[in-house]
Amino acid sequence: MTLKECYDALGGNYEDTVRRLYNEKLVEKFLFKFEEDPSFENLKKALEEEDLETAFRAAHTLKGVAQNMGFDNLAESSSVLTEALRSRKVMPDAEQVEEVCKDYNKIRETITEYKKR
Repeated sequence: MTLKECYDALGGNYEDTVRRLYNEKLVEKFLFKFEEDPSFENLKKALEEEDLETAFRAAHTLKGVAQNMGFDNLAESSSVLTEALRSRKVMPDAEQVEEVCKDYNKIRETITEYKKR
């Protein structure tokens, strides 16, 4: 699997990401660092605890990371979740949370497959 094939499999925007980060080596470096980013785990924990302020910040951070990495599907679903949490007064719909989880897990699975190459 090439880096471009990895991006295709995870629904990412390879060309924009390479253009933004200047070369494939940097894209790959940050792709592997994505697994270390705590935003998703922070989001899950905050939602479990109904800590809407922390959930909002985590969703917003996850959205930014996804946008920077060209993970278009996750950027979109986390953007929807961020807006649902913006008031910090109402828990988001379960479907919105599930969509973020689905997109995030797809990325993690694809990165794992890419590392096996």
